[in-house]
Amino acid sequence: MQVTSYTFTRELRLLTPAQFKSVFSNPIKASSAEITLLAIPNELQHPRIGLTVAKRYVKRANQRNRVKRIIRDSFRLHQHELPPLDIVVLVRNGVLEMDNAALHKQVEKLWRKLSRRYNG
Repeated sequence: MQVTSYTFTRELRLLTPAQFKSVFSNPIKASSAEITLLAIPNELQHPRIGLTVAKRYVKRANQRNRVKRIIRDSFRLHQHELPPLDIVVLVRNGVLEMDNAALHKQVEKLWRKLSRRYNG
């Protein structure tokens, strides 16, 4: 019996500016008013995620960390349903008005949208 791991290791992150840049070149998009996901297929067997939460939209560090933590957690739980994509998450205005549950739900919806677009 295969045990599914729900850890969030370095392999699941976009780490370098070059990795981020490649996603911006010609991405598949899924977005809501507050959050945009940009993604490109990668050569790996799993998805990777990078987060950008701009100070412009989320002024305080603790608020930026909360947003990132929730998105990361959602990714961790859904990583096995996602196609092998490099995903950059962009956060816009309005994200602070969402509570944790609403944010989780929103991001979940976007994972599904992204998977559908990837599969055609």
